[in-house]
Formats: sequence, structure tokens, C-alpha cells
Amino acid sequence: MRNLLNFLLKYSSWFVFAFYVVLSCTLLFQRNPYQHHVFLTSAGVVASGINQMSSNVTGYFALRGINDDLQRQTAQLQKEVLDLRAQVRRYRELQLQDSLRTIDSVSTFNFIIANAISNSISRPYNYITLNKGSLDGIRPEMGVMDQNGVVGVVNVVSDHYSRVISMLNPNFRLSCKLRGTETPGSLVWDGIDPTRAMLEELPKQTRFHKGDTVVTSGFSSVFPEGIPVGVVEYRARGNDDNFFTLRVRLLSDFTSLSTVKVISNTALAEIRSVETDPETSSGN
Repeated sequence: MRNLLNFLLKYSSWFVFAFYVVLSCTLLFQRNPYQHHVFLTSAGVVASGINQMSSNVTGYFALRGINDDLQRQTAQLQKEVLDLRAQVRRYRELQLQDSLRTIDSVSTFNFIIANAISNSISRPYNYITLNKGSLDGIRPEMGVMDQNGVVGVVNVVSDHYSRVISMLNPNFRLSCKLRGTETPGSLVWDGIDPTRAMLEELPKQTRFHKGDTVVTSGFSSVFPEGIPVGVVEYRARGNDDNFFTLRVRLLSDFTSLSTVKVISNTALAEIRSVETDPETSSGN
């Protein structure tokens, strides 16, 4: 209490000065119409500025939630597209067979939304870490893509996290084709530019144009057919006269990777079982 009294006595002149300033301002703005109008206008401008700043801050922190919601909606739309493609494919098969059976084939691919919490792009062998693991349904050999295209394949999984072999890794090879063609090639990173890759082993009779879209071939149980990967830039030199190589600009921006979709193939176990060598499985 004594310290408080000493403080008040020490700065009493300042308190009296502040009291008279507030009192004079109150009398000035309340009893003079012009000054009152100026005060209200200035106060409105300041309040509007503060409200705008507050809105910008809250809007920025809400972007993550909005982005996650958009990714979930995109994943649902992509699954519907895959379902429709599977039904169209089945319908064509039924036409060829002159059959009237019901179309009941649907895509076996589902999507799990995750976020990249670690991502390297400048190393010889690059990897990505996701904040989802086996408890979220993620398993090794699941494909990973973002809103633009293919990102990589899961290779190590714990309960809550998973590691992805990035496309920017020479050990990652992806079966791809040019959109509108059926001839597959092999896409691989050459270890130089994180925005470019090479589409190799294309037969020399394959026709292409600059700007053609490179998509997944579907010759894999990891990625469905038709997922965008990149855009053709030019033909590169090859070592085989029967095949050629294309320089491809990747669609996914690995420098700003954030939200991704992990692709789950519900038929993967069955596919693996029929792909197993019978002699190996029997122990011969």
C-alpha cells in the first residue's frame, strides 16, 4: 500500500494533466458540432482499419482449413471420375461381348488426405514425410499425388507418419504415356532439375508434339490410368535407335508441396496374389 501511495504521489502531476486532457477533449468534442463530426469520422476510419486488419489475419489462418476442405472435395471428385471411367470401360467391354448384363464395375481406388511435413528437393535421393500413418489406413506401395499430379510412392510407414519416395529420386520409375496414345514409357528423374524429368523407352514410331500431356499409363496397381504427370518440352538424345526420350516439365511443384492425396487401391492384395510366381510361392 505504501508503495502504491508513493507511486501516486510521485506521478500525481501527470495524472492531473491526463485528467484535464481527457476532460477538455470530452468537452470539446461533445459541445462543438464540427469537432464532434471530425471525431466520429476519424474514429470510424480507425475502427474500419482495425476491423479490416483483424479480418485479414483471421482469413489467413483460415486458409489451411479451406485448403484441406477443397482437397477433400477434389479427392471425392477424382474418385467419381475414376468410377465413371471404370463404368465406361466396362460398358465398352459389354458392347464388344453383345451382353446386356448390368454395369456394376467401379473403381477400386480411394483417397486419404495428408500433409507433407518434410520434403527435400536438392539431394541426390529425395523423400517426403507425411503426417498420416498406418492408423490412418496408409500402407507401403500406395501412390501419392497433389492437386496437380503425381508426387511419389509410400515406402515406409509408422503408426502416425509415413515416408514417400519422391519423384525427385532416381530409384522412382513411373509407367507413363502420352495422353491419347497407348504406348507406355518410363518416367525417371535425372537428378538435375527438380521441375523436369525424362520419359524414356518410347518406341520411335510414337508421335508427339510439344505441350502434349504425360499421364500415368494404368499399367500399375499403384496409380490409376490418366493421372497427369507433366508436359512434353522437347525430344532428348537417346542411346537406342529404336527408342527415344522426351524432356518433361513436371506439373507438381515440389518446392511448395503441402496437402497431398494418398491413393489406396482396395484390390491391391488380390492383384499381388495373382502376380506372385507360383513356383516361388510353392517353394520350388
